[in-house]
This record gives sequence, C-alpha cells and structure tokens, in this order.
Amino acid sequence: MHPKDSISAGQPEPPADAGADSGAEGEGTPEPVAAGKRRPRGRTTLIIAAAALLGIAGGVAVGYGVQAGRAPTPLTALSQPDLAYPAKALPAGQLPDPLPASQDRRVRTDGDLRKLIAPWPKGWEEEKLLSTLGWDGWLGVEDYALDFEDEDYMYGSLLDQGIRRVAGAAWKKGEYRTATVWLVQFRSGAAAADHAEAQRSYMPEADHGAGNDGTALKGSGNGRYYVFAADRKAGYMPVYQARAIFQRGDVMVDINVYDTAPISKKDIRTLAERQLERL
Repeated sequence: MHPKDSISAGQPEPPADAGADSGAEGEGTPEPVAAGKRRPRGRTTLIIAAAALLGIAGGVAVGYGVQAGRAPTPLTALSQPDLAYPAKALPAGQLPDPLPASQDRRVRTDGDLRKLIAPWPKGWEEEKLLSTLGWDGWLGVEDYALDFEDEDYMYGSLLDQGIRRVAGAAWKKGEYRTATVWLVQFRSGAAAADHAEAQRSYMPEADHGAGNDGTALKGSGNGRYYVFAADRKAGYMPVYQARAIFQRGDVMVDINVYDTAPISKKDIRTLAERQLERL
C-alpha cells in the first residue's frame, strides 16, 4: 500500500458520525486488518453464528431457572469511608504544576498538524504539482483509505478507531526520486499504535510488503524502516521503494520513498529520524 498519484484536499477534522459502512463484524473498535481486507463472510460463518445464538439462548434460560431458586444475596453497602474525597481541596501552593508545552504532546498535536511535518532535507524540494492542484496539506479520510486494497472497509474501520485527521507532504529530489510523509492522527494513542502495528505486521510478506522484517528505528520505541526489492516489469524502468512506520502519542507516521534507482537504508532512515525528532 502506498500513496497514489491523485491526492485531494480533505477536512482537517472528519465528523465522528460519518455515514459509511464500517465493515466491522462486532461492536467496539475492530481488530486492525493489516492489508485492509474484509474478512470473508460465507455460508459457514452464518451457520456458526446461528449455532452460537441458539447456544446463548439455551444458556440464558437454564441460568435464569437456577438463579430464580436461590436466596437473594445482600449487596455491599454503597457508603465506604475509604472511597471518600478529602473535605478540602489542596491549597494553591501545593497543586502540581501543569506540564510545559515541550512535554505535553497533546498541546503540540491539537494545533495545526501540518506544522509538525519535518521540513524537507537539503537537496529535496516540494512537489509543486500538488500545490498547483490546490492541495493544502490535508488529506481526507476517504482519500487516505484509497491506499488500501479494501478501501470501503478501511474507511469504516478508520472511523471506528477514532481517526481525527491526516496531514501530509510530498517532496522530490532529482528527476525521479519522490517522498511522501503522512501524519495520521487518532483520538487515542492506543488506536495510533494499533494502526502502526497493523501496517508493520504485513511488511515481511513478499506480495504486499517489503519481504523482510526491516530495521528498528532507534528512539522510536516501535518504529521500523524497510527497503523493498525492485519491482521490475518488461518495458518499464524498475521501481524501488522504501518505507518507515512509527507512532508517537496519538500520531502514526508513514513515510514512503520511490525511485528508479536503488534506495539505501540510510536514505529512508534519515527521513524517519528527522520526522521523529520533529514530533
């Protein structure tokens, strides 16, 4: 999965109740699907679901009959002195100081997310084609979902996981080398970590990923960067790709580099380290 050529501007804050089919099979946050594929729902699944429903109904009936014949159990008293709040609030001088902005990640990420994208390194320049198309650095959730094989499922899944917004930038170096940086922000750090892990989980696959385990990104805690084997097709120039994935707080970072010439580990690592330092 990599960003496609066509990029359209999106709203910075997509509505939480967007009317899209989530594709989730149960209530609550769905299990992240690495390649964005919807699980098959065939005849066997329906039979299992029907059997489970009958089993639950029978169990409820038996359990109700057993419970009805038992004596009532007295409840614990609601008033417990150990749970009481202090009679007075702490004096002003004893209140803990708020975190400075440099340590409070939420203060930084609640602003303009685009400002947290690291500036392009020396030798790179902005991909001006995007600005001529009117792109302002925001990517709609529906456009971000187009990066996945099952885009309808991923759109609903991202909304269910509490995605807030996606900011991005595109750079170029020389004639053929290009890079994209996506900052994907969620309403909780757990969702951002889950999305990053889902993307890393299929990277060892040769068909959909890099075909290797990648290299740990120092200082990130959970980040890795990957160099793909060349994609060669008769009559076309080879396509090389490198990718870095990591998460910081409620932001998941996805960096991709493409070229017709080989990309070294140092090339993708340098971009990832710059972005990590920025966050």
